[in-house]
Amino acid sequence: MPHGDITHIDIPVSDLAAGAKFYGELFGWQIAEVPGFEGYPMWQAPNKISGGGLAPRDESFTQPRSYVEVDSIDEALAKAVELGGTVVQGKQPITETSWWAFFRDPDGNVIGLYEGTT
Repeated sequence: MPHGDITHIDIPVSDLAAGAKFYGELFGWQIAEVPGFEGYPMWQAPNKISGGGLAPRDESFTQPRSYVEVDSIDEALAKAVELGGTVVQGKQPITETSWWAFFRDPDGNVIGLYEGTT
């Protein structure tokens, strides 16, 4: 995906199995755990393009979070801070070839960043 595309959406749920059943039946999403990502069922929309994950809800993760693909998380975080945002979580590995992070924009919205390939 090109720089700036929304590549993934995480939805916080209190119960992973109940969340998978709800969203699978409601939208026809295919939802399954992927080897290496146990405890984090991933969903794919019928268009085979849109997708994301169902993640455990906690006090710091209460609303869906979109992830935007960038060429460099480090550069995107620096630019976000320069423009008035704040880093919530710095760059963390997903796999050996992919990373994620998230920031809060000046209005308080939390946006995720994704770099790499999975």
